[in-house]
Amino acid sequence: MKNKSLKKVMFAFAGVGVIAGLLACSGRKAMSNNVQVVQNFDADKYLGTWYEVARFDFKFEKDLKNVTANYSKREDGKIKVLNKGFNTVKNEWEEATGKAKFVGSENEAALKVSFFGPFYSEYNVVQLDPEYKTALIFGESTDYIWILSRSKTISDDTKKKYLDFATKHGYDISKLVWTIQD
Repeated sequence: MKNKSLKKVMFAFAGVGVIAGLLACSGRKAMSNNVQVVQNFDADKYLGTWYEVARFDFKFEKDLKNVTANYSKREDGKIKVLNKGFNTVKNEWEEATGKAKFVGSENEAALKVSFFGPFYSEYNVVQLDPEYKTALIFGESTDYIWILSRSKTISDDTKKKYLDFATKHGYDISKLVWTIQD
């Protein structure tokens, strides 16, 4: 039971990145790589379900496919984050619920997300198409990256744009895991 709970917490922690990418905009810089986050962010347009297209793999997301993040407003003004994925080894769904809050202005795509008590991680939406259909999220360092989409796939043009941007900012894109979405 403890291992299952720990796995859920760690999976939730991974989802922090997904939500953070979903919620902000302004001149704030991502922490370690000094990348500007999305400007004039509209959190309401970012709410809803996003599919994980790609990520750097971590043991808490290992063997997961069909990964989604669902964002909704909470009464306290924070964002509820529900991350879900199917573990292909255990043959079962795993999910984690967390919360996200803006680091500064709600017009800045810089957030902190928590899936475990008072511990927050910063995630930054650094690329977002005008229709809020695709997003590129950077973490506090070049060890954390997610590509999200409202659909299970992205266009080759968007993929190239996001990969070029990530490479320019020090990410080793050869480490990306392309999430299976059935």
